Amino acid sequence: MIVDDEVSQRKLIGGFFDSFGFTIVEAPSAEAMLEAISHQPPDMILLDGRLPGMSGIEALPRIRELLPLTPVVLITAYADVRQAVAAVKSGADDYLSKPIDLEELKVAVFDALAIQSPGWEEGRTALPELPDGFVLKSRAMRHLVETVAVVAPSDAPILIQGPSGAGKELIAQLIHRWSPRASNPFVATNCAGLSATLIESELFGHSKGAFTGASEDRMGLFRSASGGTLFLDEIGEMPLEMQPKLLRALETNQVTPVGADRPVKVDTRVVAATNRNLLDEVKASRFREDLFYRLNVVELTVPPLADHCEDIIPLAKLFASQLANRQVRFSPQASQAILAHSWNGNVHELRNAIHRACLLCQGDVILPDHLPANLPAVSVSAQPDTGRLSQVEQATIQATLEECDGNRTHAAKKLGISRRALIYKLRDINSDDQH
Repeated sequence: MIVDDEVSQRKLIGGFFDSFGFTIVEAPSAEAMLEAISHQPPDMILLDGRLPGMSGIEALPRIRELLPLTPVVLITAYADVRQAVAAVKSGADDYLSKPIDLEELKVAVFDALAIQSPGWEEGRTALPELPDGFVLKSRAMRHLVETVAVVAPSDAPILIQGPSGAGKELIAQLIHRWSPRASNPFVATNCAGLSATLIESELFGHSKGAFTGASEDRMGLFRSASGGTLFLDEIGEMPLEMQPKLLRALETNQVTPVGADRPVKVDTRVVAATNRNLLDEVKASRFREDLFYRLNVVELTVPPLADHCEDIIPLAKLFASQLANRQVRFSPQASQAILAHSWNGNVHELRNAIHRACLLCQGDVILPDHLPANLPAVSVSAQPDTGRLSQVEQATIQATLEECDGNRTHAAKKLGISRRALIYKLRDINSDDQH
């Protein structure tokens, strides 16, 4: 049983556990929950701490009177040590704070029910159809995209965190694509690029004559995205004085255009993104805490490119196919240089580097000389090594094998090592994969 006054939160958590075969029962309040469990006791209760009327904390003793042994996990938006102690004393088995980490919640539920928890890849439905050219070779990105598949069907607000250039907007587009809103607009804007004086008009629209230059009515981004998804990139750049108005729009599903007397109903899902640590911004009083928790019902993190090296060469090949006016391939030395680079600018930097290489390459093979000068040249060690290989070396070997259609002899020759050394390294890679 999931007890939460927010429909989107109930649907999000319910959809997640439904995928593991649980039967889900929902209750919007503590009073409704107590009535329901008196007739049909659940196997476990996920209980929101802050509810209208009776709070979750206040409901815990009543639950224990009716169901002394049923596991209860309390969930709240505010991580408060005193509240956690009170919850445990009142009968909660565990205590988690919002934004909910679904993997952490899964572990808490399976532990409480003494069920063998399946791995993330086991017992899962297949991913919905990915967009053409979407690269998904690494475990890190696979895990992120599987989470997207779980949360996309709900209307819960989502906050995407990650460094600049990592692909946060691509993930926002995937959320929209896999949601029931997919046939309606996806509207994206960068909060850092909105004028501080006109941001309210940009978001909520304005009436004709509302201010100098307002020569006609304007819908604004919220109404333009109604029925679909509004992506607010760099949400941490939003002026502090605008944040209460955004919070109200999220809470009421209404916006008031500048110069208008009455609010207008909107049906817009908001997905926000930031490269800042918003909790630090909250502590520095540059971002409202209540808005942070409202936006951060679900938190997704896009890893830097250096943390999913397996995707680098497939991405480079994708960009080359998009940017070159002919078929080109990468020499092994160019592939190694690409893999060895730190890519602090992430996917954007990689795309720019491949664009440069495609322009400079006169033949059909991209060489190290065609790449930016700051990319290093790396060779694979010729000595057999039974220790763990670096991500870069693993990815180099896998990319070369792919280029050689799996022929180990040819791959070893291109890598400059013996076939026997390559076999040792492949054993190490297989061993790492099993772990």
